[in-house]
Amino acid sequence: MALKFTSLQDFYAHGFDTVIDVRSPAEYAEDHVPGAISLPVLDNEERAEVGTIYVQDSPFKARKLGAALVFRNAANHIEQHLSHHEGGWKPLVYCWRGGQRSGSFTWMLQQIGWRAEVVAGGYQTYRRLVNTALYQTALPHRLVALDGYTGSAKTEVLTRAGALGVQVLDLEGLANHRGSLLGDMPTPQPSQKGFESALAGALMRLDPSRPVLVEAESSKVGQRIIPPSVWAAMKQAPRIDLQVPVAARCRYLVAAYDDILSDADGLRKKLAPLRAYRSGAVVDGWFTSIAKGDKAGLTEALMAEHYDPAYRKSRTAIGAEVAATVDAEALDDAGLDAAAAQVAAIMSRL
Repeated sequence: MALKFTSLQDFYAHGFDTVIDVRSPAEYAEDHVPGAISLPVLDNEERAEVGTIYVQDSPFKARKLGAALVFRNAANHIEQHLSHHEGGWKPLVYCWRGGQRSGSFTWMLQQIGWRAEVVAGGYQTYRRLVNTALYQTALPHRLVALDGYTGSAKTEVLTRAGALGVQVLDLEGLANHRGSLLGDMPTPQPSQKGFESALAGALMRLDPSRPVLVEAESSKVGQRIIPPSVWAAMKQAPRIDLQVPVAARCRYLVAAYDDILSDADGLRKKLAPLRAYRSGAVVDGWFTSIAKGDKAGLTEALMAEHYDPAYRKSRTAIGAEVAATVDAEALDDAGLDAAAAQVAAIMSRL
């Protein structure tokens, strides 16, 4: 019998040793259950071929070819990837909708003696549970937003506060983005579904009875949209305001964004669209700094003429309550540690 799950909490408490995703590599790459290993019983080309035959020729021929490919690939996985497991191993298997791919693979594992089970409804069941948790249900966690102007090292303070025992939700880490116009990372962001899976998994590991520190963001981190339940909780969250002098913020940004600031062509491409929001003269001034290689001058101008005004406008629109302020005169290791300790102390009282 396939296992049925009625909530995301139940799904994450499944109690199995390993979760196996037998969908194609492309399906797995777009999104998968956090921690699941990929053992596709049909690769991308095989899945496309079987699907084409099913639609254009004969469902019987498609099932016959699919069965041969599935069992051949499954046998290879058992020999190459799973043979080290002992008899008591318990894997949980899913495919797209809990059908033939996961059913066939699970049957083979059971014949060996392993205690394998299938997820009823497969990945589609999992996605419905994620959607319910992030789009249809109020977040049970009490969020506290770490706020401050761009360059206040909020992410660094968040990480260090986490090391001091504070519950943290690192949205930028989950979205693989630094959360600003120039925040692209060397590797691409996950898909929206992948971001939501990572976010849901992180939330399930947090204790709802304790406050959770999250960096104050807009409704998007790069190109990834923060789901409604999390965004609603963020807008209502009390704020810890991190106050840092402009000079310290500038030094921090020049060091933290050196990869971006060193790419003159990339910078111009990213900043050019801002002519629609800032005057042409302002953007031309930025371009002059880029041409001169004046990273500090460009950074200071971007803060004064773009980031800080946008921050003030966003903060006014949200109307956030400031629960406490933390002053950080410097953003070196000592200053960051001191700021994180102050944040941790505030969080212990909330």
